[in-house]
Amino acid sequence: MQLFGSDSSPYARRIRLFIALHKLDIEYIHLDIFSAQGRAKLIEHNPARKIPFLVNGDIQVSDSNVIFRYLTTQYALPTLTWWQENQLTNINACNDSLVEILISQRSGLDTNSDILFFNLQRERIHEVLTDLNEQCVKNEFLDCQYLQISLYCLLDWIIFRDLTDLNPFAALLHFHKNQNERVGVQESDPRT
Repeated sequence: MQLFGSDSSPYARRIRLFIALHKLDIEYIHLDIFSAQGRAKLIEHNPARKIPFLVNGDIQVSDSNVIFRYLTTQYALPTLTWWQENQLTNINACNDSLVEILISQRSGLDTNSDILFFNLQRERIHEVLTDLNEQCVKNEFLDCQYLQISLYCLLDWIIFRDLTDLNPFAALLHFHKNQNERVGVQESDPRT
């Protein structure tokens, strides 16, 4: 099996950390999706043109959530409860909004302007982070390795890209600090 992703993608990183945690024999291949060769590979395997994607022989699996479910099935690993699935949906929603903000900034748009699209993204980011600040200390959250990995990757990516102020979220900052020694974190750090 091969996992294709970008070193800076929080979605690819969460799968990389999941693979490291369970010591799965899956090769990681960095893909520069902005190069001609990388773009061609991306288009070949994923019409949605998103990373990560996993290739297992003739099987192609796209999206980190689907890859997670595929790997839990293939390796008979624990799945998520409905409450945990909802927390993952919130993490993804926040991450997606931050990606939209980052792409807009890189496109030269003023993401702080009073425009409905940006207002909705900022509102979602704030509300989800507020909720995750409360949820990340609960046992059902802390008992789920994949939720911990996914939240860590989101928070670390926010810090790496300097996308929003996390200072109002003490529990999230504490959670992030405590996760820095997790297996695979240093090896997958996008800053290196």
